Amino acid sequence: MKKLLLTLCLLITAFQGFAQSAALSGTVKSAVGASALPGATVLLSNPATEAPPTATITDSEGNFRFERVAPGQYNLQVNYLGFQNLSQPVKMEGVSQNLGTLQLQEESTAIKEVQVVGRVPLGTQKGDTAVYNAGAFKTAPDASAEDLVTKMPGVTIQDGKVQAQGEDIKQVFVDGKRFFGDDADAALRNLPAEVIDNVEIFDRRSDASQMSGFDDGNREKTMNIVTKKDRRSGQFGKVSAGYGTDQRYMVGAAVNFFNNDRRITVTGLTNNINMLDFSVGETPGGGMRGRRGGWGGGTPNGIITTNTIGVNYSDMWGEKMEASGNYSFTSREYDQSRYTFRDYVQAAYAGQEYTEDVNSVNTENVHRFNMRLDYKMNERNRLLITPNISIQQNSVSSSLFGQTLWDEGMLNETENNSESDRANYNFNNNIYYSHSFEKEGRTFSTRLNGNYSAGNGDSYLLSNTIFTDNAAQNEYRNQFTNTDRTGYSWEGNVSYTEPVGENSRVQLEYEIGNRVDDSDRLTYNFLQDLGTYSALDTILSNTFKSEYLTQEGEIGYQYNTDQVRMQVEVEYQEAKLQNDQVFPETYNLNRTFGSILPSAQLEYKFSETRTLFLDYRADTDAPSIDQLQDVIDYSNTLQVSVGNPNLDQSFENRLMMRYRNFDKETNKVFFAFLMGSLTQDYVTNSTLLVQDSLRLSDDIVLGSGATLSRPVNLDGYWNVRSFFNYGQPVNFINSNFNVNGGFGYSRMPGLIINQERETNEVNYANETNFRLGVSLSSNISEKIDFNISTRSSFSLVDNTLLTQQNNNYFNQSTQLRYNWIFWKGLVYRTELNHQFNSGLSEGLDNNFVLWNMSIGKKIFKNQKGEVSLSVNDLLNQNVSVQRNVRSNYVEDVQTNILQRYFMLTFTYNIRNFSGGKLPEDLQPDQDRNRGDWGGRPRRD
Repeated sequence: MKKLLLTLCLLITAFQGFAQSAALSGTVKSAVGASALPGATVLLSNPATEAPPTATITDSEGNFRFERVAPGQYNLQVNYLGFQNLSQPVKMEGVSQNLGTLQLQEESTAIKEVQVVGRVPLGTQKGDTAVYNAGAFKTAPDASAEDLVTKMPGVTIQDGKVQAQGEDIKQVFVDGKRFFGDDADAALRNLPAEVIDNVEIFDRRSDASQMSGFDDGNREKTMNIVTKKDRRSGQFGKVSAGYGTDQRYMVGAAVNFFNNDRRITVTGLTNNINMLDFSVGETPGGGMRGRRGGWGGGTPNGIITTNTIGVNYSDMWGEKMEASGNYSFTSREYDQSRYTFRDYVQAAYAGQEYTEDVNSVNTENVHRFNMRLDYKMNERNRLLITPNISIQQNSVSSSLFGQTLWDEGMLNETENNSESDRANYNFNNNIYYSHSFEKEGRTFSTRLNGNYSAGNGDSYLLSNTIFTDNAAQNEYRNQFTNTDRTGYSWEGNVSYTEPVGENSRVQLEYEIGNRVDDSDRLTYNFLQDLGTYSALDTILSNTFKSEYLTQEGEIGYQYNTDQVRMQVEVEYQEAKLQNDQVFPETYNLNRTFGSILPSAQLEYKFSETRTLFLDYRADTDAPSIDQLQDVIDYSNTLQVSVGNPNLDQSFENRLMMRYRNFDKETNKVFFAFLMGSLTQDYVTNSTLLVQDSLRLSDDIVLGSGATLSRPVNLDGYWNVRSFFNYGQPVNFINSNFNVNGGFGYSRMPGLIINQERETNEVNYANETNFRLGVSLSSNISEKIDFNISTRSSFSLVDNTLLTQQNNNYFNQSTQLRYNWIFWKGLVYRTELNHQFNSGLSEGLDNNFVLWNMSIGKKIFKNQKGEVSLSVNDLLNQNVSVQRNVRSNYVEDVQTNILQRYFMLTFTYNIRNFSGGKLPEDLQPDQDRNRGDWGGRPRRD
């Protein structure tokens, strides 16, 4: 600890010499409505020199800041599309200066047609923010924001999630304001591409970090969509209805009501074709799901029937309060069949394998509500409140048949049927407050978080297990289980920052939090004589309480200039873990952990478009109530598990690196990401493979071939992953080319217990994978839209105990999406995907071709309507196969999925913007040319 504090003091002293210049900051807002203008360009020039101006862009709150500004007379200029430029003189006298709010007036003149010759720039890179020009990417007239952004460099869809630079998009803002809360995918699907002017992608710091000014490492990949000026007021969206073969149906609507700051979106859907939500960019017929489902693991498994309705709202309440929220209700039914093949690393019997067939119907009803109230009292005080509530009810009916096999035949088999009804309730609220003092850089912030959750449920189990080598071990069970859980947690934090010179700050922080979980699980056996479930099974019942109290003290130092940002922090954490078991036996365990948690960050800007970011962080994590509760899960008598109240907290070291480069002259983009983590006391499983029999109690005896799993702490967990993306325009075919890839490595420890030899051995399951993908997306015209891509993944699985269980497997997914608007409003759409797998278990479908297709006709004035006939899975080959690598086994899972059906659909586009002017991209037979790589004219 003394060495760390000495190092910190030396760093503060070393960087003090650089803090000689002043900072210039301010906030850019619209003069009407006082809404923040993110992505505005701010230029600072010195007329007395010939040096080029220094440039920056405003963040999501409209804030900008120039560091180390020397004394002198300057000119400040602010530019933002759709607003009048602002220019004003600024005099710097060696002290930091905050210009306050700079208000921009909207342009009142009509947009004129100009001739622009040459390449339309894709965008630019400003620090950690990538800004893309929507006019440089062409999409179909009825495309969604998701269709548009996935044409941009580094933006892809993986497993149904939109990713940017290798990470899931977590937040979407529209003109600097939240849209659809935390549901980024819904936000992108419910905004039409035609209203978008440009798109910004950046790593948004947490609310707590923004309050204090110190980066806490909690960042979310965020997308801010800047809309066109003449699309900020009006009603737009889509309604659609279809009916098809096998009684398939779909009725959906998504309508946006925009009035500048006030934005309301209403969505609704009912269907049985695996659509989880509806959006303005949904392809008619619902069969064209490739762009959202993500073949090869992302397509929804099973047959899903969904009924859902939702409302999203955001507005300014007065000049100081920004309010947003959304509510949704969903009723959904999953009808699923699943086959599992599991190959053990080390088995009790030669060639031991486990297969399982499960058929289940799961019905759920979910209410979700969240809200965000951001009250900027004045320039120095801010209050943020973010409550959210969820209520969920589940009903599951399931049948399972499992077998354990070895070289000489069957060891055992089990058949069980179960029914359950559960309800879960959760309420969470965060309150943030920050105060900025008159002295630049001196701040005080505090945060209070509270969470309450409750869950209860009843379940019935009827099972019959047979052991081929010992009939005396055969077992029949008829049981009822009641579960009742409650939990609450709270966390408080105070932070104070003090400037140390012009470019440096010191932070002092204290945090305290507590998490309490209480769980009762009571299992009763059925008494035939009484005809009731009244015999308490004490082995399968448990009453347990866990409490995890943490206190943290932290000191940090930050140095920040235009080119370099450096931050180091040292935190001491004391954690107390208390486990109290009341039933079936009284058991108490109290432990205290003391941890020193260092962190460091370095961001270096080679230029405005080229940056390098490094982040190191240490953290701890407590085991969950499911892992701690010492109760036997006997729902599958061949795959039994039990908790472990003696678990310790885990300790993780994590290092991350990002590199970005955006060449504005050539429109070439390169991004690289690397992350690695090492965890001590990692919570993994110990697995006992029963050789003859294992008695857990007077009533429970595990027969030959069964397995018993129990969580344990083991060292040696590694996880490394990387991602890179390179993109550039291909001018001769007016398209964009992207290549991406990466590698990953994981080392997962697992404890294998050999009953016969009475040994405990640690197996390390090592998995190395390499990924490479290329794509070509069209930028020819709005009438022709295609995307060709292929992704390949090669994985090597290596186990340290039994090398004969090692294997390799390969996966390749090749896709073609093609939309063509041709003669008199006829529209042809097709999606073709070839999935190739090698190295999977025998009996599974390794290869298939999925082909979706539709033909439609635009109708009504301005082609607002469309009638289409679509087919899903024309060749009837769709399957879902997934491989999972665990510490003690490798398994392949195949699930049923929606296959071929035909559907006739009617769709109507709602377009009503202020002034009654029809958007350009819905005018019939008009060459819109929103962007071009060649020398043709473009409308601005």
